[in-house]
Amino acid sequence: MEAARPATSADVDRIADLAAEAVAEQAPLRGGGVFAAREARPLPAGPTIADALDDPSQLVVAGTIDEVVIGYAAVRVERLRNGERLGVVTDIYVEREARGVGVGEAMVDLVLDWCRDQGCSGVDGFALPGNRETKNFFETFGFTARGIVVHRRLVEP
Repeated sequence: MEAARPATSADVDRIADLAAEAVAEQAPLRGGGVFAAREARPLPAGPTIADALDDPSQLVVAGTIDEVVIGYAAVRVERLRNGERLGVVTDIYVEREARGVGVGEAMVDLVLDWCRDQGCSGVDGFALPGNRETKNFFETFGFTARGIVVHRRLVEP
């Protein structure tokens, strides 16, 4: 049965492995190189995941099937200049073979509930251009684009 729960210290190594998979999957996509170097969780992810577990302004979620961790999500609260609180989904990933069965949905439901409990006025997520699977996934929860980042590469990789 698919489910989501707050991650524990026992999940850190598994989530760190999933974070590495997530970055590797995104890196070859359009915008993925800069994403991996700027927005993605630094690798190895274990230390930042462990730190997030102890930070009350962050939540790390373990997505499971039959209690086996096959996905994760992370969200943090950011205070805006107008005083509002914004939930920022920094990570969300489910192993490719386990997608489409409800694990991601369970994780986002938990993230949204946590953001409401934190008094957030909204929640941001991130999808690379052309990654329709991620964009469509977020849209099923009512997320809409609120900006577009444009980039011009000056040096070839």
